Amino acid sequence: MNTSVNIQNTQSLSYRLKHETASEHERMHQLMAKADVFSSQEQYGKFTLSQYYFQKEIENLFDKEGIAELIPDLGIRGRSDKALQDLSDLNIQPQGQSLQTEHIKLPEALGWIYVSEGSTLGAAFLFKEAQKKLGLSESYAARNLAAYPEGRAKVWKRFVEALDDSGFDPKLQNRVVQGALDAFEYFGQALIQLKELK
Repeated sequence: MNTSVNIQNTQSLSYRLKHETASEHERMHQLMAKADVFSSQEQYGKFTLSQYYFQKEIENLFDKEGIAELIPDLGIRGRSDKALQDLSDLNIQPQGQSLQTEHIKLPEALGWIYVSEGSTLGAAFLFKEAQKKLGLSESYAARNLAAYPEGRAKVWKRFVEALDDSGFDPKLQNRVVQGALDAFEYFGQALIQLKELK
């Protein structure tokens, strides 16, 4: 028996996503540090614009076949409206972008949503930085970074349970992981090109 293959077959989807996207997660930390998004309100505005466009991509996936059955609380998860309100506070009007997720379906879509949900969980630090360095709040220009009303951890735990209850076999799991890698690539490019965002 090939033990490594056997172990892989029994790994949960959330475990695979966490470990197989770890290097991308670290790359996002490095890109965020390089972008220095809290160095000025202008730079933070560009970052918020990137968040808005990313959330529009994610919310486009909510309507894909099979997603609502896997994630029943989708209604609380989108953040584009909050990001748009933040942009309004900052006097920024998005000029719009064509959707990159138009042709993405389940299971890859689940990987994209995983990246978004992970960023919401990790935004606790960003929210504190926005408060400390720029004086922003959950009611002014940093709504999209604020926690869910019932807390970040609880909502994240529900999402992880949904991932692991999906029942995807290893081949389908591979496609979810690829979707997550694609989402990281999308957001990484947005961070690299922040100055060009409109």
